[in-house]
Amino acid sequence: MMKLYNMTLSGHAHRVVLALSLLGLEAEMIEVDVLGGEQRSDAFRAINPEGKVPVLTDGDVTIYESTAILTYLAAKYDDGTWMPRDPALLAEVQKWFIWSANELAPGAARARVIKVFGAPFDLETAQELGRTFLKKLDRSLDGKHYLVGERATFADVAIYSYVAHAPEGGLPLEPYPNVQAWISRIEKLDRFIAMPKTPAVAA
Repeated sequence: MMKLYNMTLSGHAHRVVLALSLLGLEAEMIEVDVLGGEQRSDAFRAINPEGKVPVLTDGDVTIYESTAILTYLAAKYDDGTWMPRDPALLAEVQKWFIWSANELAPGAARARVIKVFGAPFDLETAQELGRTFLKKLDRSLDGKHYLVGERATFADVAIYSYVAHAPEGGLPLEPYPNVQAWISRIEKLDRFIAMPKTPAVAA
């Protein structure tokens, strides 16, 4: 059986939890005490030298970085439903993977980790980047149900977790009606599994 080294409140890890569920796959969940620093231990670094969650092991294969794990799962277990085979659509999914790292992570995701976990980053900068990305996402969803093509893909999975939990970083979603409607559609998918909410803190 696959193993997922997880942190329940990590949006990066939740991407993989959600992808596994949508694919109908099972994995042993191994909770890593990130707040206690377990990810920096020698034992964990033997699994992932970067010292981060999530990490997926599948037999002799070990993969880390959440969108790399999504790519692996799609290549091995998907029939083209979640990672399109069409080259143009596949490129669109990869674009959203890149934006998840370059725009979502330093914005809404970082604002949440500051507010919820007290991470030592600049909140104002993170929130401003978060608002910029949410505006871009809202525009991208204008007239569309999903980010790529006519059905949900792993592009939506890569973006969903931190956007749905953006209010926990002091970023309300009311100004972005297309985003709110998209979140609702994702949460109605068969086999959707939610990331637990933490108390939202006012901006």
